[in-house]
Amino acid sequence: MIIRLLTAALVLSVTIAGPAHAQLAPPNAAGVTYGHVHLNVKDIELQKKLWVEHFGAVVVQKGPLTAVKLPNMLIAFRQADATGPSEGTVMDHFGFKVRDIAAILKKWRAAGYEVTREFTGAEGFPNAYLIGPEHIKIEVQEDKTLPVPVSGYHIHFILDGDLAKLRDWYVDTFSLVARQRGTIPITADAPGMNLSFQKATAPTVGTKGRTIDHIGFEITNLEAFCRKLEARGVKFDIPFREVPAIGLKIAYITDPSGVYIELTEGYDKY
Repeated sequence: MIIRLLTAALVLSVTIAGPAHAQLAPPNAAGVTYGHVHLNVKDIELQKKLWVEHFGAVVVQKGPLTAVKLPNMLIAFRQADATGPSEGTVMDHFGFKVRDIAAILKKWRAAGYEVTREFTGAEGFPNAYLIGPEHIKIEVQEDKTLPVPVSGYHIHFILDGDLAKLRDWYVDTFSLVARQRGTIPITADAPGMNLSFQKATAPTVGTKGRTIDHIGFEITNLEAFCRKLEARGVKFDIPFREVPAIGLKIAYITDPSGVYIELTEGYDKY
């Protein structure tokens, strides 16, 4: 009986502690899970402080690469002057589910940061847009049932092109699952992350060089995955390579709308 009770307690502790350690979601059958967003920022130390204090992130450092990890995603930083904010690009913002939105907003405002809008979101829950240092745009959505305080939830594409065509490119390329998310009809789910697509009211541009420089998918056996993409005619901005200094295998492509994408193998070990 004692052994059974100890075993049950251990299983429960692992179940509760797992998400708090900010792991990426398990990959789908194609070996794909959502990986990260990569930001161009002037002050990496400020970014580390921001994400730890306001979102409970964990800082990770591999060689020259600094990142923070949260459940379902990492946020990586490059020290650089961004050519502009994410607004105006196809990758407008990224978003989180939070267990207590009032607490998040109170602490955000107390730190002197801007809450630009509070509203009822597409799924009927309280939402808000936050603007952080260097014009980083973040959406938060309350989910009182969330087992952790904060978890990565969606990335939001805004474009003046064909939404369904771009969504289908992601579905076909990464074996994602198309679905409607609340009142947003055109979205797709990757493990750990929803990709939402919205019509722009003005032309939008690609992401490279902007605050959100690129997004990333973590791939099991990246080299083989890249060979499959090449066989399908996908063009690589940077072909498959290993970067031992940061513990990653990487490759880069650009989607049809101009969103820069990093493919990685190794972020799941961060």
